[in-house]
Amino acid sequence: MTILVTGGAGFIGSNFVHYWLAHHPDDHLVVLDKLTYAGNVANLASVMDKIRFIKGDICDREMVFPLVQEVDALVHFAAESHVDRSILDASDFIHTNVLGTQVLLEAARHAGNKRFHHVSTDEVFGALNFTDPLFTEKTPYDPHSPYSASKASSDHLVRAYHTTYDLPVTISNCSNNYGPYHFPEKFIPLAICNLLEGKKVPVYGDGLYRRDWIHAEDHCRGIDVILEKGRIGETYCLGGKDSEIANIDLVKKLIVLLERDESAIEYVKDRPGHDRRYAIDYSKAQRELGWEPLMDLDTGLKKTVDWFLSHQDWVAGVRSGAYQEYYEKQYVTR
Repeated sequence: MTILVTGGAGFIGSNFVHYWLAHHPDDHLVVLDKLTYAGNVANLASVMDKIRFIKGDICDREMVFPLVQEVDALVHFAAESHVDRSILDASDFIHTNVLGTQVLLEAARHAGNKRFHHVSTDEVFGALNFTDPLFTEKTPYDPHSPYSASKASSDHLVRAYHTTYDLPVTISNCSNNYGPYHFPEKFIPLAICNLLEGKKVPVYGDGLYRRDWIHAEDHCRGIDVILEKGRIGETYCLGGKDSEIANIDLVKKLIVLLERDESAIEYVKDRPGHDRRYAIDYSKAQRELGWEPLMDLDTGLKKTVDWFLSHQDWVAGVRSGAYQEYYEKQYVTR
């Protein structure tokens, strides 16, 4: 099988590429990534000889349509995803997350209704209070940020293309991911990198915002199972293994792992519209697909910290911005 992986140089997308090559070595991967600030082709350096990499924009119809003709399935990760950036300016989020998804859907339709898996987020469901039941596939959409609104819009488009054109789609809504290649603007890698550099770790508000965390490896395995066994037209929620935790408690775990002390914590002004809690009920995926997360939070955090400690060159390249020149130097000018 030949699979088009959009956003495959990003955090979760690159983890998926590594996962798929390890578990499906006979398949062929075409990776499409625009290489914005969040795309880092160095994430794929060790497997570039095993994939076809294309630098390009999912909104570019002239490039996307013939490319989709060549593949059997699409796994769609490409998205602007940082909530804080969406609050400052939502335009890139609407362009990529909504228009880009529509272009891919049209391409899949015109190529003979190619299999389409759409990777989404639990943030489309809004926020939970501390006593609310967990998010499920039946939770009404209630996005609270421009980012989550753009992802909700893309989810609706995917479902509409299934209903209107019988496009064979599935959707996964996952909780917060963490693991290797995680861009250091996000909470866990930012905390790890700051602690390694002797800097403060910023914690929004009172630090009691709660998140459910899924290790990227568990997430990728979930997508694999959905592609193999998932019912067409269905959505599956993928969450972590007993991994719901307050932000402040998560930081304290990282402080212990990196042998710092709590003086490294710095409470900062809260961001607008900050959702209090996200948490996923993954029982549908467990019941229908036999999937469940395997990585508990303590094990996953230890593995993630160890990865960052053993990949200091990668960290330095990202923190300095040098990673943005890596593609041109390694794969264009040589």
